[in-house]
Amino acid sequence: MQAVGVLTVHAIALVSLQVLAVPEAVHPELTVRHVVETATGSQAIRLVSDPADDTLYYLNQSGTIYRLTIPPQGAASTELLYTSGDTGVSSPQGFAIGGDGNFYVTGNETQEKNTVATVRRGVLLNAGSEEREWTTVARTVPYPRSDIFDHLVNGIAVSPDSEYLFVNSGSRTDHGELQSNGGMFPGLREAPLTAIFLKIPAAGQDIVLPDDPSALEAAGYLFASGLRNSFDPAFSPEGELFSGENSGDRDDSEEINWIRQGRHYGFPWRMGTNDTPQQFPGYDVEADPLVNHNYPAYMNGFFVDDPTFPPSPGGFTDPVVNRGPDANSFRDASGEVQDASDTGGTISTLTAHRSPLGLVFDVEGALGAEFRRDGFITAWTTGNAAGDSATGPFKDPGEDLLHLTFSKVGNAYEVETRRIVRGFNHPVDAAIVGHRIYVLEHGGSGSVWEVTFPAFEPPPFVRGFINLDDALDLSDAITLLFHLFLGGAVPCRDAADSNDDGSLDIADAIYILSYLFQGAAAPPPPFTVCGEDLTVDENDGDLGCDQAPPCP
Repeated sequence: MQAVGVLTVHAIALVSLQVLAVPEAVHPELTVRHVVETATGSQAIRLVSDPADDTLYYLNQSGTIYRLTIPPQGAASTELLYTSGDTGVSSPQGFAIGGDGNFYVTGNETQEKNTVATVRRGVLLNAGSEEREWTTVARTVPYPRSDIFDHLVNGIAVSPDSEYLFVNSGSRTDHGELQSNGGMFPGLREAPLTAIFLKIPAAGQDIVLPDDPSALEAAGYLFASGLRNSFDPAFSPEGELFSGENSGDRDDSEEINWIRQGRHYGFPWRMGTNDTPQQFPGYDVEADPLVNHNYPAYMNGFFVDDPTFPPSPGGFTDPVVNRGPDANSFRDASGEVQDASDTGGTISTLTAHRSPLGLVFDVEGALGAEFRRDGFITAWTTGNAAGDSATGPFKDPGEDLLHLTFSKVGNAYEVETRRIVRGFNHPVDAAIVGHRIYVLEHGGSGSVWEVTFPAFEPPPFVRGFINLDDALDLSDAITLLFHLFLGGAVPCRDAADSNDDGSLDIADAIYILSYLFQGAAAPPPPFTVCGEDLTVDENDGDLGCDQAPPCP
């Protein structure tokens, strides 16, 4: 389907005329409240938090960036910080903030029938000042537009070490069909700079991104390919990159992908785990039960018998498998809509036409209960919870917030998806601060909603009790050494910090051994009884404690 990456004037008008939706928490431990309206002549499209201080910012389609201040009591306020004249991006699509506080904005401009995409960086000039120096990190050469399905350069994520930018460049086709743009680009389907993920040094200056796959790969800029439109990438607590994937106008599943170096994710030969049928000889669109006749690709005649469709390169990486129970409807070969988990099956990954956006992870482990360190994603599109009459997800209401519980199976991921908030008005992005997730709506007046989760409360622990038994002995030191050198699990890092210096290293194992066998000093409090860590850990942080032996 036409992705949110290119919001046409018509689509914006339709969204803006809708009445204000009132989201409702489905999970009993969550609360939802309205924070602020963001529409100031143009709709907000991105909501991000600064990882250094948790300040929220949002970006409007006009290119303006606002700071959002939410006090403990009283009304929230917004403050205009930068305009498109400051950032140098008049048609923005992506916005991210690195751990060093640098701002990054992606944008696209049209040159005749070509796109030129730019990644800009804003660096604070002085502490305590809002003035930033904006420079160009990277800029593409002009590359071919189509006239309907351009998804452009949009989503951007900063690596956890703030060294690299991971940037999505969406497809120019719906499913790999010919898009000549009025004959300007005869025989063209995708271009080298489309349907890919780029990896760009965050400190780069005026990098030129060529429309040449060999040159992109040789320079180290081509990270992954075969991705139709990964509008919202995000890093998990384990430092792995994930993104929701917007599939086409056919009823193929939307994807969540674990994005890895050098992988090909199938587009345009495959979406979800369905083969694109146009690649096979003798294709008849009227006999295809998965082609939705209400979408532009069918109405414009783009599903055709296509003998020149390029052969598949194979070797594709599968999307994350969804085990349900929500957002997992699919249309089978007979044309009937099924719920995968109800039939004992799975899909890869989400109901068709949801347009998954706003992917966030609880990287800091601030959420309590079953939510800790999990993922969350919104759905832009309105669906039909009871059937398949809407031009959106079928037997799936859409416009919700899903709780994603990932589990690794071999060298791949599976996920359980549970709807926890419903009734948003075209949610376009989300950000997480502490034990709250903020959801930005593109519909109506562009509201920001606050979803409050139970906060994680670290269990009391005894310092040095590392392996979850109720004694300090040699096995605790061995558990720590396995963690340091072999990647073993340490359920309570605060307890493993036996010398209380705020970090985990070989000195902690030596400290335990010296206490046990040489009569050295006992570990600092809490030691003789359970308690909390009262000292500040390395880099003003908290090592954390997920699980500790039960206290007497």
